[in-house]
Amino acid sequence: MKEHIFLASPHMSEEGYEQAYIKEAFDTNWIAPLGKNVTEFEKEMAAKLGAKAAVALSAGTAAIHMALKAVGVGQGDLVFCQDLTFSATANPILYEKAVPVFIDSNEETWNMDPQALRQAFEKYGKLGRKPKAVLAVHLYGLCAQIEEIADICKEQQVPLIEDAAESLGTTWQGRYTGTFGDYGIISFNGNKIITSSGGGMLLVNTPDAQEKAAKVLYWSTQAREPARWYQHTEIGYNYRMSNIVAGIGRGQLKVLEQRVGEKRAIFSYYQQHLGGLPGVCFMPMREGSQSNCWLSCVQLADSCPVKPLDIMKALEEDDVESRPIWKPMHLQPVFAGYDFIPAGGLERKMLQVTDTEMGADSSVSGQLFEHGVCLPSDTKMTSGDLERICGVVGALWRA
Repeated sequence: MKEHIFLASPHMSEEGYEQAYIKEAFDTNWIAPLGKNVTEFEKEMAAKLGAKAAVALSAGTAAIHMALKAVGVGQGDLVFCQDLTFSATANPILYEKAVPVFIDSNEETWNMDPQALRQAFEKYGKLGRKPKAVLAVHLYGLCAQIEEIADICKEQQVPLIEDAAESLGTTWQGRYTGTFGDYGIISFNGNKIITSSGGGMLLVNTPDAQEKAAKVLYWSTQAREPARWYQHTEIGYNYRMSNIVAGIGRGQLKVLEQRVGEKRAIFSYYQQHLGGLPGVCFMPMREGSQSNCWLSCVQLADSCPVKPLDIMKALEEDDVESRPIWKPMHLQPVFAGYDFIPAGGLERKMLQVTDTEMGADSSVSGQLFEHGVCLPSDTKMTSGDLERICGVVGALWRA
């Protein structure tokens, strides 16, 4: 019986770094959301990535929420948000009763299109409105055109939040994603390149980083005032990371570079063994960036005889996980009615539905969704596993 192959699953260090930190937490009885592992994990992550400060939280989603609060997003405010992403990027905008405006991607990066972002500023500027924040994403470990996006935000004097949940270890011109904006988001969910079983971290890069980080820490620990009794003047949240979870994260951080190398090797294997199939195109690798290749993703041309669903079904029958590219936010029922700024200056009403079952349309993000497949990218896969996957996929072209 064949073994199940995961899309991406936790991979603990062979050296047992995580267990050593967890044991120390148990031995000292520091297992709550405070302790040496929490504070050291923050320091180590900030030092590794070059951030001014970091706050360890219960999830990457919590980190996005805290970033939005830190820049002052509130009821009725606009947030320009990347369209092609997981819903956790956009959900916290609604937590604060703000209004998302979704920005299309470009084919060069699969991430926020700077020209569409400019169009959004122009459109809402004519209405006398400016967003409280821009929320960009580094999808699947692919670096967005982050310098161009950051320059636009500086011109407009609007804070930039980077959702680097999927791109830990990715660099642009030698600088880590998550450190170009005012705030950066890291996720340690079980499927991420390193995991603490859950959890996330907020990177703070503002001039007053220490003060902002302290405010986030205050909010994330129920906004308790420094009084003898429990006193609260603001609404707080139970968002702090536990010392046990932080211990796992500290151990995982020691093998980050190793995991990046393994992910990139998986991507190279797929390129070598599937790249010659007619109609197959891989996610873009930009010169000047080193992607962590969190997931290895492909696009299938319209003319391709094989469709994404064919690949996913064939792999599923062989007990192998895969999945579609993220369905864009502007196509999600929960976000119906919110504005969408497509790349190329098209009006949304002109976008034609191309797949009635999936609900895809002719926007760049819609087409990436319709034609994309995320291939298994688990760092514990063997060469035999990769050969098996490529055999299943390649057989579809020979059928």
